[in-house]
Order: sequence, then C-alpha cells, then structure tokens
Amino acid sequence: MEQTKNNIPVDWEPICTRVREIAREAGDYIAAERKRFTADRVEVKGVHNFVSYVDKGAERIIVEALGALVPEAAFVAEEGSGRVDAEAPYQWIVDPLDGTTNFVHGLPPYAVSIALWDTRAAEAVVGVVYEVTLQESFYTWKGASGAFCNGEPIHVSEVAGVDDALVLTGLAYGLDAKVVEHFERSFAYFNRNSHGARRLGSAATDLVYVACGRADAFYHINLSPWDVAAGAFIVRQAGGVVTDFAGGTDYTFGRSVVATNPLVRDEIFRLVAGTEFIK
Repeated sequence: MEQTKNNIPVDWEPICTRVREIAREAGDYIAAERKRFTADRVEVKGVHNFVSYVDKGAERIIVEALGALVPEAAFVAEEGSGRVDAEAPYQWIVDPLDGTTNFVHGLPPYAVSIALWDTRAAEAVVGVVYEVTLQESFYTWKGASGAFCNGEPIHVSEVAGVDDALVLTGLAYGLDAKVVEHFERSFAYFNRNSHGARRLGSAATDLVYVACGRADAFYHINLSPWDVAAGAFIVRQAGGVVTDFAGGTDYTFGRSVVATNPLVRDEIFRLVAGTEFIK
C-alpha cells in the first residue's frame, strides 16, 4: 500500500472499518476473560504496573489480524508482539488493554487502542479506541469529515473556562517526586476550581472522552505512544487541540500530552504545563 497511487490519495476509511472490527474482536475476548479472571493470574512489570495473559492474548489477536491487513506495516505494541522495524513506512501502534489495573479489579473503563502511523509523514492516518465495558467504538481516519462513536459524529465541548470544565488526568508509575507533587497540586486545584478532576485509569479512554465532550481537558506525563496515538488523533479530528507540555506536537512519542477543546486550551495549558504549579 502506498501513500498515493497514481497521485490519488489512499482511502483510509475501509482500513479504519476493518480496524474497528479487529478492536471489537479483541474487546469481546477481553470481556469474556473478565468473567473468569482471577487476581492470581496477574504479572508485575514494575511498581504497581501490571500485565496479564489477557493483555497478551488480546495483543496476539490484534497483531495477527493487522499483519494481514497492511503487511508492510511494523508494530509498536505494548507487550512487544509483531515485527519491529523503525524504517517501515507504516507502524501499527497498539495497546491491547489500556487500563489493565482497572481490568484486574473489575472496574471500568478499559479499552483497546489501535493507530496506524505514517512514518514518513509523522502522523496518524487511522485511529480506533474501543472501550470494552460500554462497547463504544471511537474512530476516525485521515480524510474523514470528523470523528465518530458507534456511527454517530462526535465533537469536543464548547466549555470556555476552567470554572465549568471537567478535567481528566492520570499519574504514571515511577515519576520523580517533584513531578508527582506538581500533579497532586494541579489535581487539588481542579477539584476546587472546576467541575472536578478525575483519574479514570485509561489514557486512551480519557482522550476519547475529551473528543466526544464528556470531559473538557486531559493532561498526563510519562505516557507511551500506544497510550496516546489513537486517542489524540481522534481528539484532533473531533475539533480539539493536542500538544505536548512544551506546546509542540511531539505528544505521541514525547511522553507528555495536553488535550482540550480550543476554548479552554490556553487556561488549561497555563495551569498544567506552565509556571502556575511548577516553581
């Protein structure tokens, strides 16, 4: 598959449709396994950082299906499955189970996140996040007229200020104490000065909830590409603004992200990535 064929852009929609099916298949597997899952089947990757046979099984389902869909694409997958080739023209960026800790405890949300990344253009061309517990498929593709959830168009909110905003965040594992303090202070600030701050435990879900207007902003640091790639693309296609903590565009691989609607963006960015809390 080429970016263009006879100077005609690739139609990414049918690829997105198939990726939605693959994400749903993995989600069905996750939901079925949750019914018989027990905590003694959890492996520890790091401090409070878990993986299970379900993560690995879902990734196998996804990688096998995606490999047949775009054979020249390599993989950036959380559990390390699939062919790795940094020079491949396309990369599948896959989180088979975003929100493993939630899954382990039987607590929503948790999601399958899949993005197709154009290596040469340094951009996502397909993004799908399937939230398993509500069976909601959020998706978009390059050239789409927006973003969608279960067939319906979605758009970021029109909230114009922090006072009226619901803010989502998360705290990654292994952060420096100063960074943790900053996040604790920002979390407390939003709880006092907005409609509230929430930690849902799934960055991919956080992002698509901003995309569909259920929340107005999301910020996080020390994330991996598979946490961000699909959801950030969906936010942008839904009319939102996504940057890294420096205000640039390296949020997929740069390990920090701020995603908001356009109206509240400057205020949120100043509070979480500027000098308001970091002294």
